[in-house]
Amino acid sequence: MQRFGEKLHLINRVNRSKETPSGPEILQACKRGDRKAQKQLYDSLAPKMMAVCLRYMGTRDEAEDILQEGFITLFSRLDSYSGEGSFEGWARKIFVNTALMSLRKKDALKMSEDLESAWNVSSDGVTQIQSVGYHELLKLIAGLPPGYRTVFNLFVVEGYSHKEIAQTLGITEATSRSQLQRARVMLQDKIKRL
Repeated sequence: MQRFGEKLHLINRVNRSKETPSGPEILQACKRGDRKAQKQLYDSLAPKMMAVCLRYMGTRDEAEDILQEGFITLFSRLDSYSGEGSFEGWARKIFVNTALMSLRKKDALKMSEDLESAWNVSSDGVTQIQSVGYHELLKLIAGLPPGYRTVFNLFVVEGYSHKEIAQTLGITEATSRSQLQRARVMLQDKIKRL
């Protein structure tokens, strides 16, 4: 899996007054229910976590719902953060899992195709994806069907193996591979049409 930065910078770069607590102080204040600290934590994490939610959900409305649910979960589980590793990485897992739970509830992760049906899919032109800008690529990924989008995000963005994806989503490794292949081909087709 991908490693994230060692520390979450929770201090507002514009306002570095002595009144602004450091990262661990904000977390402790949040655990005590301090609303000001919770707002600071929300403001520092929301833009990054919104990007995560958008990648999985596909629409802004759905992503905003997941963002709110994710923060509810994050604040209720702050005591389970051990302080080991990156807080941002720990938080990111919460938002990814919240998005996956939502997709499961909607049955959006039912994968009907497996690797056998993907053999005729060409993988030529994989490098075309590299020619597209970041924001354009995010829009294209958001336009993928939920199953394709989810496997693509877990494999390409989060760094999960096909075995981990299969366990997480309750599918076979072959299905994970075929969904990833089809997502790539669909993205390539979309890129060609740009």
